[in-house]
Amino acid sequence: MSDLEGAVDRGEIVALFQPQIDVQTRQIVAVEALARWNHPELGSVPPEIFIPIAEEHHLINRIGDFMIDEGCRLAADFLALGHRIDVAVNVSAAQLLDLEFLDRVQQNIQRHALSPANITVEVTESLPIADVPEVSERLVELRELGLGISVDDFGTGHSSLDRLLVLPATELKIDQSLIRDMEASAALLRAAVRTAHDYGLRVVAEGVETEEHFEWCIELGCDRAQGYLFSRPTTEHAIAQLLAVA
Repeated sequence: MSDLEGAVDRGEIVALFQPQIDVQTRQIVAVEALARWNHPELGSVPPEIFIPIAEEHHLINRIGDFMIDEGCRLAADFLALGHRIDVAVNVSAAQLLDLEFLDRVQQNIQRHALSPANITVEVTESLPIADVPEVSERLVELRELGLGISVDDFGTGHSSLDRLLVLPATELKIDQSLIRDMEASAALLRAAVRTAHDYGLRVVAEGVETEEHFEWCIELGCDRAQGYLFSRPTTEHAIAQLLAVA
């Protein structure tokens, strides 16, 4: 915890980006910004270790603000190069409970001269976000600003799709465990994709590692796909190279 405090200011927290592919064109249309901690002694500390520590010790807002700023900067940089790339940034319930969070997001978007539609806020389905009125209200406010709202990790929590649809979501992300266990999850996924589309939501499949997974996404009717088949989380420079050869 003591090492994590000040890690952003020391340049130890960095953003990597994983592309999302349009299923029909197989072109990069978005990236997810992912926080990584390069500890000077321990090396790379995975987010599943340091994010819970940051949340518990009230350090998540500094990291979260940095990630939103990096996402906005990348979207603006690529827009200047003629590429409209949406950027998704993970946001925790703890951030959404911060009364100043909305203002900081808006300031970041304005500073980078972006349309709010370029940024999507991802919230995980494994958290009881639909049960916390303050969180739901903040998501409504973000949506009213024009940002996209993505429900991440669908299929890992205890919420039904009907309960999640009370949120102002624009996108549903199917957890990689369901994509990889195609036979067991087929009925659930077909129903989920159909219902999401009925409500006007975009559907993104995570964890696409093989051509078989990708064909499964096409069969399901997913709109976008994300996974190692296309790229691991990587640098902005590498994303630019992928766009150049696309």
